[in-house]
Amino acid sequence: MTTTAPAPRIAIIGSALSGNKGASAMLESSIATLSERIPGVRFTLFSMYPAEDRAQNEYAALDIIDARPRQLGVTINTLALLYRILPPLRPLLRARSRAIGALASSQVLLDQGGITFTDGREKFLLYNVASILPAMMLRVPVFKCAQAVGPFQNPINRWSAKRFLPRVHTLVTRGRITHEFAEALGLTNLYAGADYAFSLELDGTEQTAAAAAFDLGFFEGPEQVVGVSPSVVLQKKVEARGADYIGDVAAFIDELVASGRRVVLFPHSVRTGTEKTHNNDLPLCSRIHERLAHPEGVLFIDRELSSQTLRYLIGRCDYFVASRFHAMVSSLAMAVPTLVIGWSHKYQEVLEMFQLDEWAFGHDKLEQDFLRERFEALVAAGDEVRDRLRTHLPAVKARSLAQADLIAALVTGTEQSRA
Repeated sequence: MTTTAPAPRIAIIGSALSGNKGASAMLESSIATLSERIPGVRFTLFSMYPAEDRAQNEYAALDIIDARPRQLGVTINTLALLYRILPPLRPLLRARSRAIGALASSQVLLDQGGITFTDGREKFLLYNVASILPAMMLRVPVFKCAQAVGPFQNPINRWSAKRFLPRVHTLVTRGRITHEFAEALGLTNLYAGADYAFSLELDGTEQTAAAAAFDLGFFEGPEQVVGVSPSVVLQKKVEARGADYIGDVAAFIDELVASGRRVVLFPHSVRTGTEKTHNNDLPLCSRIHERLAHPEGVLFIDRELSSQTLRYLIGRCDYFVASRFHAMVSSLAMAVPTLVIGWSHKYQEVLEMFQLDEWAFGHDKLEQDFLRERFEALVAAGDEVRDRLRTHLPAVKARSLAQADLIAALVTGTEQSRA
């Protein structure tokens, strides 16, 4: 009598199908690349938005488990602790808890948080730890997909990072600055990679999906088309110093239209049916659109689209101005010259891979004259920027795709010794 071996299983946390389309791009890239490498693999997503993710789930191999903050931080972590300290309870816990059962049957947990254990984001530290601690208690390897970490000057953040990051199987750093922060902390479980979203592929259906929602004739004609992707995270930082973020972005768009250009306003993180702003730039973009003096020259992407459809539309632009990190990743992946207004080293270190870090500046410099000057400088250097994007993109994609090989080797038991 022969028995069939259980299908390999991969647990995932920190990404989503709904809401932040950068998180969606990372999740969908991992499903696609790992399904190619591991026959029959199944995935379990520990979701912060389980109802929304289930509604958008078109993957037969993907199961979704409720991991909203309270459920994750209290219930799942408590059950994982019981699993660790009370071995006789393990069969019952695996049978009665979907979360524990899924983790216990997984060969790896992929942590796809985009930025973790970093100074200035101490309020997220508890979530950073709660996301990976259950797997550690169940002795399931944790593989942190390409992300930003550090700096580690804050004592609480430094203590937490030194306590938990060495216990991670692999930490894929998303750029030079993160890698240097991690090495300075003494970490050796590192791989210098690139964001998983660079591995996202278009399947050819995106134009039809976009055309069903918007008039793509907007992109035709001699006028330059400029994409703009604001961020509610950046808004909060700008307004904390007393500036008018909405007014500044609206004025910049009006100037673009007045100069004979067309503008596409992209919310790259959207949660449908709510005005809550966490992982949701749509309310912000609606307020910017309401402030425009020349809305006739603007195409407002006023609904949630798939990460692939968004990437297709971004690729139709001639230039791009990004504050959402993964909107930047999509514009770079589509070789669109991009100006970045950021709030963390995570933007600069990705642009460095293309030798384009001069085209990023911090939110503290966001003023009308400076923004206008930098954008016109980007346009003037457009051909050179496109050449650099096309030259470096294959290597960046290869660094992104390499983590799929590392994960597959871990799941199948074929990974090479670090020594």
